[in-house]
Amino acid sequence: QVQLVESGGGLVQAGGSLRLSCAASGRTFGSYAVGWFRQAPGKEREFVAAISFLGDNTYYDSVKGRFTISRDNAKNTVYLQMSSLKPEDTAVYYCAARSYRSSWRADEYDYWGQGTQVTVSS
Repeated sequence: QVQLVESGGGLVQAGGSLRLSCAASGRTFGSYAVGWFRQAPGKEREFVAAISFLGDNTYYDSVKGRFTISRDNAKNTVYLQMSSLKPEDTAVYYCAARSYRSSWRADEYDYWGQGTQVTVSS
């Protein structure tokens, strides 16, 4: 079992930055891939970024060059550094975990956090 807790969300002006954290329980965190997803009101949950257990990254096209995903296995934490934020980035951001390989598909993740709200004002 893996439990995930997101933090770091908040209100920021367009062009600003935030760093989200996803803290995980469990001694085998290093063998998990972690993905970040987001869901805006009235929209489906969408993939944002993911990092494999080896540290390979993938990103949704709209966040490439602006968001960076990283992990610190010693701290059981995955980060999402978000820069040049836009109002359309406003959403609840969720982290999720699955064994080893990352995926852009939400239904392939086994564990989910409760989400953290990110609001970008124009």
